[in-house]
Amino acid sequence: MGASLEVRARIRDIDVHYETHGQGEPLLLIHGLGSSTEDWEPQIADLALHFRVITYDVRGHGLTSKPRGPYSVQQFADDALALLRHLEVGPAHILGISMGGMIAFQLAVDHPTAVKSLTVVNSGPELVLRTWRQRLAIYSRFAIVRLMGMRKMGEVLANKLLLGPEHAAARDTFVERWSRNDPSAYLRSLRALIGWSVAPALGSIAAPTLVLTADQDYSPVPFKEEYTAKIPGARLVVVPDSRHLLPVERPADFNRVALDFLRALAGTRPSLASATPATQLRT
Repeated sequence: MGASLEVRARIRDIDVHYETHGQGEPLLLIHGLGSSTEDWEPQIADLALHFRVITYDVRGHGLTSKPRGPYSVQQFADDALALLRHLEVGPAHILGISMGGMIAFQLAVDHPTAVKSLTVVNSGPELVLRTWRQRLAIYSRFAIVRLMGMRKMGEVLANKLLLGPEHAAARDTFVERWSRNDPSAYLRSLRALIGWSVAPALGSIAAPTLVLTADQDYSPVPFKEEYTAKIPGARLVVVPDSRHLLPVERPADFNRVALDFLRALAGTRPSLASATPATQLRT
């Protein structure tokens, strides 16, 4: 594995913290809401054996700038593209979880030539609140953060998503990292996701696509089946007995499935003709 490098660079209107590990084809990892480069720790060593892994803190997160003003998923995707151009790499394999999966979808729709493959983890092509239960799940976060702070938000999530006694240390780490989030930047990022959609454009995605989901994710497997079927050649992998924090909860399974998909594509160019037919797999 090649040496790692941590850098803070001026990209567009913000200073972006990013890290690179390993050598080979570029693989950009995009973290979820309230997360940072730190949370890819269980993946870096395995993925960097085969790829040049690039991780970064999304606008409003980690060590990257947290400017005032509204954020948007399109803005996040434009930041990601600017980072790839700054590094003079592309097209890149794109892997995003949760909010990072939304950014990955937006990048694939808006800038298809920058995307060699697309891996979407526990995410979807829209966050349109259609039911009272969906609204409650989202707007309760606003209330918790405003009334009780980021640490309490981290505790609530950790206790829901990292259940086993073997995850005690991971729960503590999760809460500690979440407590470092800037509340205003977190809420701006959350607000950017509400009502966002690229669902009508799914049929235009030409990059080979893997949808990887936990069977107990926030959104149900049938939702993932429905939208995966609209992406030409996409595949769905469902990891049983797992939840939203799949890369942390089940890192060995996550790394194996991601690498099986990515290594099969290494050295190829994205095309509809070479994409794998749509299927559902269970591990």
